[in-house]
Amino acid sequence: MKIAVIGGGIVGSTAAFYLSQNPDIELSLYDYGLGQASKAAAGIICPWFSQRRNKAWYRLANAGAHFYPEMLEDLAAAGQESHAYQTKETWLLKKRPSTREDVYQIALSRRPEAPLIGDIDILTPAEQRAQLDQWTYDQDLVAIRQGAAIVDGQELCQDLQAAAKRQGMTYQQAKVSLDFQGEQIAVVTEDGQSQVFDQVILATGAWLGDLLEPHGYQVDIRPQKGMLTVYDRDVTDWPLIMPEGEADIIPHGQDTLYLGATHENDKGFDLSIDMDSMANIFDTCRTILPALDPETYRDVKVGTRAYTSDYAPFYGPVPGQGHLYAASGLGSSGLTTGPIIGYQLAQACQGKDQRLNPADYDPSPYLVKED
Repeated sequence: MKIAVIGGGIVGSTAAFYLSQNPDIELSLYDYGLGQASKAAAGIICPWFSQRRNKAWYRLANAGAHFYPEMLEDLAAAGQESHAYQTKETWLLKKRPSTREDVYQIALSRRPEAPLIGDIDILTPAEQRAQLDQWTYDQDLVAIRQGAAIVDGQELCQDLQAAAKRQGMTYQQAKVSLDFQGEQIAVVTEDGQSQVFDQVILATGAWLGDLLEPHGYQVDIRPQKGMLTVYDRDVTDWPLIMPEGEADIIPHGQDTLYLGATHENDKGFDLSIDMDSMANIFDTCRTILPALDPETYRDVKVGTRAYTSDYAPFYGPVPGQGHLYAASGLGSSGLTTGPIIGYQLAQACQGKDQRLNPADYDPSPYLVKED
């Protein structure tokens, strides 16, 4: 069986890795890559404080968080060591005591079905300063001691693809289109090269419409610009810090720090660097952690997230095309939900059982075939 994955972000890379472990599959990955959200992101894997009312989303996010250790074990078994994922103590800041208590109780209530959470504490300002020098936050905060994590999206995608290539996956950096040919699909590159596949997975995020709209589909996806700054700094003992708003302070490894990211709904697919949009994030950082000068960044990462009109992700067969699968709409939780979605799509392509109910994430409301 010949399968193509289009899109090398976290969904496509995970799907490609798991498909590559089946020796009966001839696998190809096409990845244009420009503006890809996964590769411009430092993911926070901590869905348990969320107050979103969408229960299907929470089931997906919780399953995604708990899937990471398994996926890393599978990578290691395939001979690929990865340092992209790192567990971190996580601090959640809420100015109103009632809100702080609410999220604390939410996390406690979810712990029976989320064993990764581990210990949850309330830290006083004195306890916070004992852990982090020059920390100036003056209220209690909620701390998850063990279970939350940080993911370098670009590094993880590279690791997944490297493991897949060792199993024979072919990789092509190219922008492509689709040609439906009965029970098969041709993937056509811009220079006219064409290859026919039995099944295709579309994991192109905010660009899904570029592939499906020429075939008469209305695609409910809009882009959102995200930007974060990168610093060289000793962060060995730093917690992951989540203030209210967008100013997440994200340590990774021993010497890399990320700050952000923005959520800009009016910029379309713009990938330009505009530091004015980081102003509020920088101000928050200066207030709670003056030891870090946010202007001393060494790099800026910019990517484009994908959202649906109701902010719900979807994945599964494209309506009317049983051999074509798609996923999109993951938004800012893409590095939490992306791996489990990629795994589910790989399972679906092989006719294997899935861990979540696919009906909860049905693409048909978001991919409508025009008459």
